[in-house]
Amino acid sequence: MSGSSRWFGRLNAFLLALFALATLLPFVNMIAVSLSSSRAINAGEVSFWPVDLSLDAYVNLIADGQLLVAMKNTIVITVVGTALNMLFTIMAAYPLSKRRLKGRNVMLMGVLFTMLFGGGLIPNFLLVGALGLIDSYWGLWLPALISVYNMFVMKTFFEGLPEELEESAAIDGAKELTVLWKIILPLSLPVVAALTLFYAVGWWNSYMNVLIYIKSTDKLSLMVKLYQMLENVSSQLLNTTNGEGVQQASITPESIRAASIIIAIVPILCVYPFLQKHFVKGVLMGSVKG
Repeated sequence: MSGSSRWFGRLNAFLLALFALATLLPFVNMIAVSLSSSRAINAGEVSFWPVDLSLDAYVNLIADGQLLVAMKNTIVITVVGTALNMLFTIMAAYPLSKRRLKGRNVMLMGVLFTMLFGGGLIPNFLLVGALGLIDSYWGLWLPALISVYNMFVMKTFFEGLPEELEESAAIDGAKELTVLWKIILPLSLPVVAALTLFYAVGWWNSYMNVLIYIKSTDKLSLMVKLYQMLENVSSQLLNTTNGEGVQQASITPESIRAASIIIAIVPILCVYPFLQKHFVKGVLMGSVKG
């Protein structure tokens, strides 16, 4: 290896480490703030390590049990929504990846049209209401069964698989569903893992649709409940002052916000290590036919 190549490698590693720190340090700061006392936060003593360790922010959020209910609701929304997404994305991408499908180009143009043009919020709300799906999780799942972009990524991945595998299976008498289940999907684990992660993160972070379509407080998702609790706690803290205007509380709005961010991020972050080895390969192979 030449000297210039070595220096380039070192520079590249340094820049990557710098970008990684720039991404990681704000998260570390949030953890430190969420675990620090109100005195240390107000005094500006907290940077990347908790000062006067305190769990009051987490206790305040979890104490009444509403957050645990919202967490359970979000898990249900995410698991069922992701499963439906993957099922319908696979069932749409597989036939559209076959050139022998009659009317394939017309279907692709129709699908692409929905990617470029949408009805908008009000028509979607009227449609969900007409179907009687207001205040039901099906009002979230059914309108979002397929992401057209993700479907095209999976379709492109399927097109890159050798056709000889399917032909040999067909000679042995395998039907289309058998070929898909036993041959295509085992070879498509990278793109399946990547799209599963995309869908799951989207459902976990769902906020606007839940706010619009879900009316019962016991059905709200984690993000909506966290926002409501954050607003309530912050207003209470601002109103909890003594005669001189000094806040008499063991928590601050900053610690509540930090604890909310950690509670929202950590569960879905734990999924990444299990899918990381498939993630990059799936995205690259699904984006460029090879």
